[in-house]
Amino acid sequence: MNIASPAMPASQTTKRYRVAVIGCGIGRSHIVEGYAPAPEKFEVAALCDLDAARLASVGDEFAVADRSRDFDALLAREDIDIIDICTPPGLHREMILKALAAGKHVVCEKPLVGSLKQVDEIIEAEARSRGRLMPIFQYRYGDGAMQAKRIIDAGIAGKPYVGVAETFWKRGADYYDNPWRGRWKTELGGVLMTHAIHIHDLACFLFGPVERVFARTATRVNAIEVEDCVSASWRMASGAFLSSTATLGSQDEISRLRLHFENVTFESAHEAYSPGDGPWTILPANDAVKARIDAALDGLEPVGRRFRGQMAAFHKALSAGDPPPVTSRDARRSLELVTAIYASAETGTDVELPIGPAHPKYASWQPQDA
Repeated sequence: MNIASPAMPASQTTKRYRVAVIGCGIGRSHIVEGYAPAPEKFEVAALCDLDAARLASVGDEFAVADRSRDFDALLAREDIDIIDICTPPGLHREMILKALAAGKHVVCEKPLVGSLKQVDEIIEAEARSRGRLMPIFQYRYGDGAMQAKRIIDAGIAGKPYVGVAETFWKRGADYYDNPWRGRWKTELGGVLMTHAIHIHDLACFLFGPVERVFARTATRVNAIEVEDCVSASWRMASGAFLSSTATLGSQDEISRLRLHFENVTFESAHEAYSPGDGPWTILPANDAVKARIDAALDGLEPVGRRFRGQMAAFHKALSAGDPPPVTSRDARRSLELVTAIYASAETGTDVELPIGPAHPKYASWQPQDA
C-alpha cells in the first residue's frame, strides 16, 4: 500500500521510483530484500538478463512482465528512474558510464570497477550527470553496525586501539564452475574483491580511513587464477591497527568484526552474509560509559537490514536531493584499499595511502601477466 493518501498535500507524497534490474542473480536479492518490501518507494518495472531461463524465473516470481535482453533499450526509456547493475564485475564500467550519460540514477554491485583510474572516471562522469550513483555496501545496514556508529560518532568510544576483520567462508570447485568467476579479466579479483570487500568497508566505516597496508595473498584452496587467502595489517589514519584475514577454505562460514576502543569494545554478529545485524556485543569500560551509551541509543530507529536498509536510505536521499548514503567516493576508498593490498602482496613492502595516478597500480591492480 502506498503511504500517501489522497488527502496528503503533494509535497508530502512519496515518490515511487521505477527500477530496471540488470542481472537476475544477485539482482534477485536486491528485489527480495530491497524493493519488494517497499512497494510505496519502488517498482521493479523491468528486468534484463542474457539467461532466458533465469529471466523468466525471476520475472514470474515477482510478476515483472517487462523482460529484456537489451540493456541499451532500457536506457532510452523515460519511465525508468534507476538502473540497478548486478552483472559480472567486468561489465560494470561500461554500463555505469552509459547509465549516467542517459541521466539515470544507478545502483551497482561490488566491485564498482576494475581500477582506481576507472573509478576516478566514474566520479567525473557522475559529476556531469543528472543521475546519482550508489555502490552497494549493505553490511553497514544492520542495527548492530548502526548502533556502533552512533556510539563512535557521539565521541563515547574514545581513542581507537586495534581491531580484527575476518571473512572465513567456503567456496569449492562447483562455485568456480562458471565462465567468469575466478578469472582476473572478468571477476577482477578473488576473496579480497568478491567476498571480504564488504566487511572491509564496514571496518573503515567504523574505524576510520586506512593510512598504510602490509599484506600477503595466496591461492591455496581452489585451482583458480585469483587469490583465495589473504592476510593484511592496516595502520589507520588515527594510529590504530587492524588485522584482516580472509579465506575460502573454512569449514564453517562466519564474518566477524571486533574493534577495541578506549572506552568500549564492539564485536559484530557472526552471520557470514549479514554481520551488521544486531545484536552486537557492546562492552563498556565502566558504568558511566554504559549510561552514556544507553542515552545515545535511546530512540534510535531500526534501519532495516542489508539491501532493505540501503535502498530505503537511497530513496530518502533521492527524495531530499541529497547525496546517496553510500557514494562513489566510498567505493574509491574501498578500491584504494584493494589496490594497496595487491600492491603490497606483489612487492613485499608497506604501501601508503592515498594512491594517485603516479602509483604503478593506479591503472590496474591485476598482475601484468593476467
